[in-house]
Amino acid sequence: MLPENATQAKRINKPEPPKSHLRPPLKWAGGKRWIVRHLEPLWRKSGSNRLIEPLCGGLAVALGLNPHSALLNDINCHLINFYRWLKKGFVIQLEMENNPDLYYAYRERFNQLITSGNSESAEAASLFYYLNRTGYNGLCRFNKKGFFNVPYGRYKKINYRYDFADYRDLFLNWEFRTLDFEKLTPTLNDFTYADPPYDVQFTSYTAQGFSWEDQIRFARWLAQLKGPVVVSNQATARIIELYGELGFNLRLFKGPRMISRDGNRTPALEMFATLNI
Repeated sequence: MLPENATQAKRINKPEPPKSHLRPPLKWAGGKRWIVRHLEPLWRKSGSNRLIEPLCGGLAVALGLNPHSALLNDINCHLINFYRWLKKGFVIQLEMENNPDLYYAYRERFNQLITSGNSESAEAASLFYYLNRTGYNGLCRFNKKGFFNVPYGRYKKINYRYDFADYRDLFLNWEFRTLDFEKLTPTLNDFTYADPPYDVQFTSYTAQGFSWEDQIRFARWLAQLKGPVVVSNQATARIIELYGELGFNLRLFKGPRMISRDGNRTPALEMFATLNI
């Protein structure tokens, strides 16, 4: 039996804000909207003042929990650029069509903006949204040169959104950063939810990738935090061993397989690890 963590901080439960009606603005591989129901009781119990996500991805958890205050970080700078523009009340002016010629032209333009140092522009945010909605399976993949290389998705129909102004008020007290996770400093009163890239062969989420060494470094960083921590990942043998040895309390359950290279939609075994809760 895995050891229980003995440190239990005393917190006062606070009323939760109304649930947001807003859905994640992007399609996202491995999105965790389904896990919110497992997180909500722990979030309420913690009485924490702020949600911390070291790797926030598609924002399914943040939008599901709807914290008043949040620090949302991700190593994908293009993703964070898009969220920062949404925080300003973003309206896309770009023409968007489900067309392969347009897709590859926009993909080339997006990579040109990366090369020219304009990847934080409104145009880059607009192109990132279009490529996300139109590319294959909503993947976000970059080659070693840092260029977006997801192929056209071949959808029958795509509903594009142009006006994101209703995200502005919700994001008012949400801070978006793009830092290495070890530079973040969660406090005792912060609730940290961590969803690192799955322990699988695909590691091209950014040009730098996310290696097994990064998985170890990430788990060790989480283990030294003083506030409540919840981690999810694919339940591979070495992931279970890693978090078990670091003192996390582990649960395993079947989670939906949202994206698969070979079309397999069999539920994947998921690890749900907690610490200081």
